[in-house]
Amino acid sequence: MERSERLNQELIFLSYKNGFHIKDLTTTFAISKRTALRDIQSLEQLGLTFYVEPGRYGGYKLTKRQLWVPVLLNIQEINALFFAIKALSLLSATPFEKSYTTIYQKLMATLPLAEQQKVTRLQEVVNYYAIPNLDGPKLLQPLLNAILNETVVALQLKDQPTPRQFQLFDLLFRNGVWFVSGVNLATQDWKIIRCDTVTALSPTYQPAPFSYEALKQHQAAYDQHHHNIAYRCQLTPRGREMVQRNHYANMQLETIDGQDYLSGGYNQDEYEYMIQYLLSLGTNVRILEPESLQTGYLAAINKIKAMY
Repeated sequence: MERSERLNQELIFLSYKNGFHIKDLTTTFAISKRTALRDIQSLEQLGLTFYVEPGRYGGYKLTKRQLWVPVLLNIQEINALFFAIKALSLLSATPFEKSYTTIYQKLMATLPLAEQQKVTRLQEVVNYYAIPNLDGPKLLQPLLNAILNETVVALQLKDQPTPRQFQLFDLLFRNGVWFVSGVNLATQDWKIIRCDTVTALSPTYQPAPFSYEALKQHQAAYDQHHHNIAYRCQLTPRGREMVQRNHYANMQLETIDGQDYLSGGYNQDEYEYMIQYLLSLGTNVRILEPESLQTGYLAAINKIKAMY
């Protein structure tokens, strides 16, 4: 391990302690006592504040208990950070208010000129294509706040006459569309909602009935019981690649004797969507079961043929 990386790890290691001894560093990081003493001097320069307590049970006592952000990054880590910012900046809407361009500029300003040139060069030669937001939802920040604060909210949805109360669980961005999931408190059903269909949000100021863990279990039960129609398909190598690029949590890929298969489950409400998904794989998929899915798939193909 390089010294800069070891110092980073030592900062993180010590941030959770009230104090430490030389032996803590020599044992944890497999270094000599002499090296540990040099590291402690460097850590103090990086902002680690402590005092020495003499005696048999003394050692170094930390005066600030907080997580010190590692400041020693190698060029690979710097490039990875800027690449991630570039990818996020391509989204037209996120739950975060801060401008990624501003964050990029501030971080760039902290780098020496030589490192800035390396990062700029990386941005020129490595490109990231992402599907932009198709919906441009306006309430991502309030939705995220409701999740983090475990607030019961009333959501007004398009084509719904009255608001409905939800306790929300998470946000998901997929194929250009933001979704939010949670429990409809009137029906106790788990719902996945397109964020662009949420036209208004207001807090209800009533206690949240579910803990985070309870919501997590609710979601797991939904995934298990909602997708109750099993399916199985045979894939070409190209089909496997296409599924890997665009798949859902309830889809599984497996290879048996060199043959790729796609399996999982869907709800009857998702029948038409499932057919459209399989159509998108073209000649790279063959439905093995159930027969009803085969029938719907062939009917869709005949409908397409009838257009010509």
